[in-house]
Amino acid sequence: MILPAQKQDLPVIEAIYTAARAYMRRSGNLLQWADGYPKRSLLESDIEKGRLFVIREGGEIHGVFAFILGDDPTYAYIEDGQWPNSRPYGTIHRIASDGKTKGIFTQAFDFAKAHADEIRVDTHRDNKTMQHVVLRHGFVRCGIIYLENGDPRIAYQYSKEASL
Repeated sequence: MILPAQKQDLPVIEAIYTAARAYMRRSGNLLQWADGYPKRSLLESDIEKGRLFVIREGGEIHGVFAFILGDDPTYAYIEDGQWPNSRPYGTIHRIASDGKTKGIFTQAFDFAKAHADEIRVDTHRDNKTMQHVVLRHGFVRCGIIYLENGDPRIAYQYSKEASL
């Protein structure tokens, strides 16, 4: 079950991000989400804006993600490729799992598809797990985008029209 995150969920959400960072390090992704990213202030802002969601199963939170409708400034410039179209899109950001249950990305993706026909996502070049998961769900690699701090990310887009 996907629900909007609440402020009282923050301790569990932060624990999920801690577990996700540990998984990344164990799997060779040493640089993504460094220095405790995402910070509590960003999570609080996402909650206030209604764009942070939790995935509950069995009464417990097992996953978290941000879903943002509208243009993402970091997607304005793309190199080594291009976006397949310029239609309105939603973006899945900051998705994480506690590792205790499977299908967290699938649930977030199904949620996103119910709200947008075009969905974008990006990930670090060392995040092989995320690269595999997005390709398995019908996303196509579009190129390289850059975060506000200049870090490169591999960018993907799913188009409902292309999957029909």
